[in-house]
Amino acid sequence: MVSIPPLSVQNASVTRNGKRLLGPVDLEIMANGLTIILGPNGAGKSTLLRLMHGLEKPSGGRVRFAAPRAEAYAQQAFVFQTPVMLRRTVLGNLTYPLTLHGTKRANAEKQALIWLNSIGLAGHEHQLASALSGGERQKLALARALIRAPQLLFLDEPCANLDGASTRDIERLILEARNTGTRILMATHDLGQARRLATDVLFLNKGRITESASAESFFNSPKTPEAQAFLKGDLVL
Repeated sequence: MVSIPPLSVQNASVTRNGKRLLGPVDLEIMANGLTIILGPNGAGKSTLLRLMHGLEKPSGGRVRFAAPRAEAYAQQAFVFQTPVMLRRTVLGNLTYPLTLHGTKRANAEKQALIWLNSIGLAGHEHQLASALSGGERQKLALARALIRAPQLLFLDEPCANLDGASTRDIERLILEARNTGTRILMATHDLGQARRLATDVLFLNKGRITESASAESFFNSPKTPEAQAFLKGDLVL
């Protein structure tokens, strides 16, 4: 299997209806770590994630993987703020990505049941996924993304509107994935969560990356006035 990282974003921008939403952006994502993307509302966090994953085409510049594009897309996953459930059972949602890529159904179901136990949904396998609570759906969406052990995982506010217990469970899954080699890029509005999870931070404002640093450096000594204001809870203008 060819490694996807480094992921290189070169002078990339996204423009929609004549308005620039992102860019120009230059960055390189290496193989290890958990990058947290921070910034005020409308800064371009979701757009940057979608651009890197391939859901958003650059209006200018380019996004390049170390692996051929088709293989790169097959080895990554994206979890949205509002989890997308397939019109299937809980078990069916988890087996789908495996059978889609050639795993025999019996083996796929065996792996899925292990994951259901891990995320606290054992016994729900025959329930419709749409009937789960918000926290349960988000855990299922994350397990569905992780079940194939992707090299790259993009997370867009995965704990928004979840209670503390669900957030704790999601964070546990995220850290386990990072510790077993999945490269993670995650947008969040929760500074406490960012401090708990990040190895490094990208700070966006008005569609531009205005600061990029290790988590320790960013949280202890942010360099830009915008980042300093954001960490203090002030308005970022």
